[in-house]
Amino acid sequence: MIDLHVHSRFSDGSYSPRQLVEYALNHNISAFALTDHDTTAGLPEAFAAAEELSGQILPANPEGNALEVIAGIEFSTEYEGKDIHIVGLDIDYQSKRFAEHIERFVASREARNEKMCALLRGCGIPLTYADLQARFPGAVITRAHYGRFLLEKGYVKSIPEAFERYIGDHAPCYIPREKVSPTDAISLILSAGGIPVLAHPILYRMSDRRLEQLASLLKEAGLVGIEVFYSTYTPAETRQMQGLAKKLGLTASGGSDFHGENKPGLQFGTGYGSLSIPEDVWETLKQAR
Repeated sequence: MIDLHVHSRFSDGSYSPRQLVEYALNHNISAFALTDHDTTAGLPEAFAAAEELSGQILPANPEGNALEVIAGIEFSTEYEGKDIHIVGLDIDYQSKRFAEHIERFVASREARNEKMCALLRGCGIPLTYADLQARFPGAVITRAHYGRFLLEKGYVKSIPEAFERYIGDHAPCYIPREKVSPTDAISLILSAGGIPVLAHPILYRMSDRRLEQLASLLKEAGLVGIEVFYSTYTPAETRQMQGLAKKLGLTASGGSDFHGENKPGLQFGTGYGSLSIPEDVWETLKQAR
């Protein structure tokens, strides 16, 4: 079993990278890609844990399973007003250009968070960015963290209420993220030797024609793969994505989009229970590169 789309607490997941490694080793997952949003900060911990535990009979790996951790990232981009996500797999995340870009992204996120906190204070919620960092140490702060914080402090009765009242797209304390174009994200992934993949295309709710136009444009820019296998897809949607991949000469990819407790019921590797990504998908993606 493999999973090429997984998140840790370094973006909006609830598991640490080490916990992801331990879970994978205990659930017969042979390879997974850590694809946190706009950050690679969790990769060193994941690689260290895999090196320590993989192939050894230990309490964290009682069957002595082997595990490959794949260096990944998920970029948030914008195309014709839509939020489009591009996953990068097997990236050299320590390359100079790539690292410099991530540093700029982090600085932009920090400025955005300071502004959102100021707006929340204007609404009577005494929240600072330092408060969020103390509550979620090491994480790239996203709106999921705001929602959990507001719930824990009793300002809202649910995370959906936090989005509706304060931090949703049309709520009073929302500040848009800085985004790049999907072609820029592909160029950056390619510059780091990675494999660019269009994430969960069904979720964009485009017409078949518009989605094909987008995928064709991205293929010209260097797109290699498309997520054919995904947790929320119906069998018909999986077949639709297989057809689109074949028509455009793109390679199938797939993943659960696991976020731990932040997406209840969605499991690492198996999604909502029926997800199954063929083992050879990863090898085929590497050959396609």
